[in-house]
Amino acid sequence: MHAAGAPARSGVAVFCLVFLPFALGHYLSCLLRGVNAVLTAELLGAVPLTPAQLGLLTSAFFLAFALVQLPVGMALDRHGPRAVQAWLMALAALGVWLFSRGHSFTELMWARALMGAGLGGCFMAAVKAISCAIAPSRLPSVHGYLIAVGGLGAATATMPVKLALHYTDWRGVFLGLALAALAIGLLIRLLSPAMPVPTAAASKASVWSVYADAQFRRTIALILLPHTVFFGVQGLWIGRWLADVGGLSDDNVAYLLYLGMAAVIFGAIGMGMLTEWAGRRGIDTMQVAATGIVLFVGAQVAMACNAVPSLPLLSVLFTLLGTVTGLEYAIVAQSMPASLTGRAATCLNLLIFTGAFLVQAGFGLVLGCWPLNSLQQYPAQAYQAAFGVLVALQLPGLAMYFMRQRARTPDALRSGTAAMLKAKDD
Repeated sequence: MHAAGAPARSGVAVFCLVFLPFALGHYLSCLLRGVNAVLTAELLGAVPLTPAQLGLLTSAFFLAFALVQLPVGMALDRHGPRAVQAWLMALAALGVWLFSRGHSFTELMWARALMGAGLGGCFMAAVKAISCAIAPSRLPSVHGYLIAVGGLGAATATMPVKLALHYTDWRGVFLGLALAALAIGLLIRLLSPAMPVPTAAASKASVWSVYADAQFRRTIALILLPHTVFFGVQGLWIGRWLADVGGLSDDNVAYLLYLGMAAVIFGAIGMGMLTEWAGRRGIDTMQVAATGIVLFVGAQVAMACNAVPSLPLLSVLFTLLGTVTGLEYAIVAQSMPASLTGRAATCLNLLIFTGAFLVQAGFGLVLGCWPLNSLQQYPAQAYQAAFGVLVALQLPGLAMYFMRQRARTPDALRSGTAAMLKAKDD
């Protein structure tokens, strides 16, 4: 199976030459995105950092990551993922190496920003390469595998990195990761095939062509807010909710968060397989996404109820069901012209990361309306209000989708009836 305009390749060739090299880049990006949380004690022991400096140091990655989204997306569409991603991985390797050599806050911050800029195109390059190499009907499942690889990278940033510290220090860890980034860039350059060159008109198309697309707007109207809620809550507040409302220890919270990362891996794979199965039975990807989002929002309603015995299960269920939002990339890639898939993925990334930041900050603002107790915990009512606001924000998108579906049903019935009458007359 291959995309239109791409040379036919066997499944093994597509896996080895296209999926694997780019998926390794996404794996490394997710690993480096979260590795500072594990190495905080080692960093503070080597370089004197205030809490504010530590927060700025970590967020420099995300700021640089966001700033490169649109230019990288345009470069991917104009020059192809092989050429662009090989250079970006070299830039990332330089940033990781400089981080391993840093001895001051300024040196570490700029190295971390360089790292984020170099890794900012990993997921979009993979989406672009995969979209050019396989048939559109296979995109949901293959994108699910790609998201699962990213979840594996995030999981590697936890216990495996801790284990590596038994054999080297944090500088040695980053040196090894720099070599890995360089090796992945070389694999992409040497193994992955060149993609079709876009026409001059397609090369000059702007990112506004993506936002002007009706299917793109319908997709983000349904899935964007749940996607940002998934990223924003899972990345910060779910652990605090388990501790404050559930009264769980740090070890128990860490274990549940690790289970959540496992849920991302299995959920992404399962969601892709389910979507492909549904497609063979005439159920489109948007219908699967809408059903999953109903369940995802339902899980948030249950979380707002703060039933303490069910909190561990709900925390994992939230992460498992949240993987349905990853279908957003597949839906857009299926509906957009091949010449715009890179820009479409970067537009999504920009909206998602901006939204995740707003969700994290807004959730904290709602919690801040209640005073902390003597244990520096927020009351259960604060979390009820915060989750309630998130649910209320997601409901209009679901309502609009189902209203559109209901409006289409009579048209479909009328068309079917007219066809039957015509056949009878003939």
